Amino acid sequence: MTTIAVIGPGAIGGTVAAWLAQKPDFSLVLCARTPLDDLRVETPEGVITAQPEVLTDPAKARVVDWVLVATKTYDVESTRPWLERLVGADTRVAIIQNGVEHVQLFAHLVPEERLVPVMINLPAVRSAPGRIEQRGHGIIAVPAGRNGDELVALFGHTEIEAAAHADFLSQAWIKLTSNCGAIVPALTLRAPGPVWSADMEAIVRGLAEECAAVGRAEGAEIPQSVVEATVANARNSREGSIAGSIHADRLAGHQMEVDARNGVIVRLGETHGIATPMNRVLVTLLAGAGSPWVSR
Repeated sequence: MTTIAVIGPGAIGGTVAAWLAQKPDFSLVLCARTPLDDLRVETPEGVITAQPEVLTDPAKARVVDWVLVATKTYDVESTRPWLERLVGADTRVAIIQNGVEHVQLFAHLVPEERLVPVMINLPAVRSAPGRIEQRGHGIIAVPAGRNGDELVALFGHTEIEAAAHADFLSQAWIKLTSNCGAIVPALTLRAPGPVWSADMEAIVRGLAEECAAVGRAEGAEIPQSVVEATVANARNSREGSIAGSIHADRLAGHQMEVDARNGVIVRLGETHGIATPMNRVLVTLLAGAGSPWVSR
C-alpha cells in the first residue's frame, strides 16, 4: 500500500488527489484547512469521486511515502507543521506550485534530495470544498531520475499525463513564459483580446521577451515560438475569459502569486544584469492596485 498525503486540496490538489484515489492500493489523506466529506471532480472523462481521509489538525498526521504540496507559493510556511508530521526518513515531497523556485522555497523544510519540483498544467476550478471542475487535459513534468520517475508512475492510471524530463528547467521556464502575460488582465480585470492594439501587443510581448531572456540566462532553452504563442493567446482571448489563476484570484479578491509569476522575473533579471522594465512596471502597478492581495 502506497501512502500519499496532499497538502492543499484546492482546485489542483483536489483534482490530483481524486485521480490518485482511483487506484485501490493507494491510501490518500487530505491535509486541509476546511473540513470536507468527499471529493467530486467533473473531468473530461466523466465524474470521479473519492472519500479519502481528511485531516485539519497536523497533530493527527502520520508519516507517509509521498507528500504532494499543492498550496500557493505564499503559503510555504503554513505547510511546516504538516511536513514535520508527514515526512519520515524515506518520504519524498512533490512541490506542485507555480513559478520556477520550487526547491528553493522548501529546502529549509525538507532535504533537497527528497524534493521533487512539479510543473503542472491542469485547468481546474473549485466551486466549493471538494467540488471541482477539471476543464481540460492535465500535464505534469518533473525532473528525470529516481524520484521523478517514481512520481510519474503514481499517475500511470490517471487522465493526467506525467513525464520525467532531463531538462526540467526548460519545462518550468517555458510555462512561466507562457503564463507571465496573465498579469495584464489581472490589472485591467478584463481579457486583452477585445481591447487589442499595437500598444497592448507591445506590453504582452515585452513581458514574455523579458521572461524568456531571464530564463535563458538561468540555463533554460525557450524557443521564440513560446513568446509568439503567449502573444497570440492574449490577442485571441475572449471577453469574459479568465487568464489563469492570478487573474481569477484578483477577481475573487484573493491574495495573488505576483512574486512567483512576475516578481521572480524581475529579481532574477537583476542577478543577471537583464533589464525587465515591463515586468517591473506591471508588478508595481498591481501592487498599487490591489496591495491587500499581493504576495511579495
